[in-house]
Amino acid sequence: MSAPMSPRSSSLPRQLALALDHDESYAREDFLSGPCNEAALALIEAWPDWPARTVAVIGPEGSGKTHLATVWAAAAGARVVSGRHLAEADLPAALATGALVIEDAPAIEDERTLFHLINLAREEGAFALFTARRAPTLWPARLPDLISRLRALPVVTLAAPDDAMLQGVMMKLAADRQLVLESGVLRYILTHIERSFAAARAALIALDKEALRQGRPPSRALAAELFRDRQ
Repeated sequence: MSAPMSPRSSSLPRQLALALDHDESYAREDFLSGPCNEAALALIEAWPDWPARTVAVIGPEGSGKTHLATVWAAAAGARVVSGRHLAEADLPAALATGALVIEDAPAIEDERTLFHLINLAREEGAFALFTARRAPTLWPARLPDLISRLRALPVVTLAAPDDAMLQGVMMKLAADRQLVLESGVLRYILTHIERSFAAARAALIALDKEALRQGRPPSRALAAELFRDRQ
């Protein structure tokens, strides 16, 4: 969709794109499984038969942590909070349903909050799922008891994706954005970006925005203009 153009502006060579929000689906049936995430998916689907009631899902940006956490939250009736906004006073309410997702756990400002959260979840028999980009042993912590608990935290890791997984991710993002791609566009992009979920996501969004801005279809030719000089 492009912004309305007045007769005076109709001679402009490029259309002005409106910034539109596109909701991504976090339903279980829309999670793309493969070798890079099968261990994490198995953990989510094994609930409540977990190795411990508090676990961590680790992986790089865009690797599916939020998607998996959302799937689990729906199954467990868990509340979802950002570590950045979690304070010690919030803990009883956060654990009220007996299950909690803490996104970006290392961003919890006060390490005592994290320490008390782990303890309170244990005392109440509640489940807690942390997401983060780095392993718990690398989270900022100086309290000896917290360090000990983080070392004992069961971890599953989302690994680097292969090309088939990256193409699947981009196809899903395209569907979420109602973006129709011609054959070969995704294959071309994959040969010109780094092998990461974050890069695949950024490339797909860049193609969508440029196609909208120019009023052109998201073709291989347009992808070549955007990505030919990369890698």
